[in-house]
Amino acid sequence: MDSAVSDNATFLDSDQKTLVKIVVTGPFGVGKTTLINTLSETAPLHTEEVMTQAGATVDNLVGVREKSTTTVAIDFGRRTLPGDLVLYLFGTPGQKRFKPLWEDIARGALGAVVLVDTRRLDDSFDVIDMIEQQGLSYAVAVNSFPDAPAYPPEVLRDHLDLEPHTPLVVCDARETTSAVDVLIALVTHLLAAHPVLETS
Repeated sequence: MDSAVSDNATFLDSDQKTLVKIVVTGPFGVGKTTLINTLSETAPLHTEEVMTQAGATVDNLVGVREKSTTTVAIDFGRRTLPGDLVLYLFGTPGQKRFKPLWEDIARGALGAVVLVDTRRLDDSFDVIDMIEQQGLSYAVAVNSFPDAPAYPPEVLRDHLDLEPHTPLVVCDARETTSAVDVLIALVTHLLAAHPVLETS
């Protein structure tokens, strides 16, 4: 092996670890990039670009008027959970026009986190439909914005038409413990369907 490579390169240590691909998705402006920033134990990869005047004609800015950047490809981060379970987190763009890219990103994933905003719940329908079409198990995380209305879980479940077994949690995507709770809810759900993930 070239000495320069061996001295400077960083390699993923997959020995005795279970590696799982997770999609973090949701509508435009719901906090996907923030969640991955909060969760990633490594420097996250982002493809954020400044929003343009042209984009304002196709992106619904209701409820997110203060938003100035948007993901145009992927966000990526990594989080290790107890039991040497390593989650690779792939964040998707939220706009409908990126659906083909979203489908590519979702390929090979074991599960998904769907972030929702109670100010714009109807925007979540298309995302949930895409996940179900891909056959992915998922958890729904309600990102708590300061001006967002709060609803009882049963109201949210009914409005989003969630199955009884689908995890539904309330989180603050900026807060580490809250964000990790979202992953734990999803992984617990995945373990029920994929016992092979048990590593200890």
